[in-house]
Amino acid sequence: MQTHEIPRNYKGEGRILYIFSRKALIYTAVGAGIGLIFYFMLKMVGYSMIGLIITLIFAVIGFGIGTLKVPETTAFEITRKTGGENIDEIILRWIKFKNNGRKVYIYKEEETKDEQ
Repeated sequence: MQTHEIPRNYKGEGRILYIFSRKALIYTAVGAGIGLIFYFMLKMVGYSMIGLIITLIFAVIGFGIGTLKVPETTAFEITRKTGGENIDEIILRWIKFKNNGRKVYIYKEEETKDEQ
């Protein structure tokens, strides 16, 4: 008898606390760090609860940017072109092209009909 290895799915084993991938954890920490700046400013004024809520909102926004993908739909032009890509990659690409002053051109192949 021969022995055969059964392929194992390793996807998702790099996750921390089940919902956080490394990338999502980093984006959540950065978002919470930005929110903490507002928390400390509002704490000095006496609105620490509002500052805590703002910190949580920024952490959720960071988690969403690090985790979610743009939905694939043809309803809008932006989702037609970027459907299925990660939101953070799209934001980084937008910043790169905005800073360089470049424009992105997308060429669509036109269907040619063979005349017979």
